Amino acid sequence: MKYKIIIPFFLFSLLTFAQKDIVGNAKIEVVQKQELGYALHIPADIKEKKPLLVFLHGSGENGSDVEKVKIHGPFKYLKNYEMDTYVLAPQCPEGEQWNPDILYELILKIQKENNIDSNRIYLTGLSSGGWGTWSLALKYPEMFAAVMPVSGFVDIIQLEEICKMGAIPTRIFHGLLDDVVPVENDIAIYKELKKCNKDVELKLFNDSGHDCWTQVYDSPETYAWILKQNKINKK
Repeated sequence: MKYKIIIPFFLFSLLTFAQKDIVGNAKIEVVQKQELGYALHIPADIKEKKPLLVFLHGSGENGSDVEKVKIHGPFKYLKNYEMDTYVLAPQCPEGEQWNPDILYELILKIQKENNIDSNRIYLTGLSSGGWGTWSLALKYPEMFAAVMPVSGFVDIIQLEEICKMGAIPTRIFHGLLDDVVPVENDIAIYKELKKCNKDVELKLFNDSGHDCWTQVYDSPETYAWILKQNKINKK
């Protein structure tokens, strides 16, 4: 007796198109685009190279009205005092966070278009701009001659990498009454950075909350310190 074997089509299909796993590598490039408004103060005499002070505002100044970046910080100071330096204040778009890669490219653009001393580029910022300051300095530490975060914070992973800033003179400011960003955050950062950086100081204000930046940025001593820093002295 002969037997005829019939394989149902659906079973044949399963046998033909059996599942399998593969392992591979792929090179993927992600291009980030973000439009940033900014304010740029240009010193009176630009014949010689001048330093550049980069200021990152807090989240309250996010948006598209660039005049808001002048409410606090160096541009507020410039209303009453002169500074022989370029001052760059980018504006973070609404609903966004500071992106260190885009900020880096913006600084390169401003540097290329102006007579800026590459050994005297400084970075400061308040609140979320303080976070942006830490983030940018950790990503591109070779760019800055000094860093000055105010009422800022870092992420846990960033804290583990803080010694990337071991060669940058750093001044940290925080109010002991801050109920927005706990002062313990900056104390922890200071203790870690102090292990590898001989030129780092933490200034705590007994009578200030989150807005200790008014005392910091209204003081001529603040700018006197940061503007005298020079990477050439570290070489």
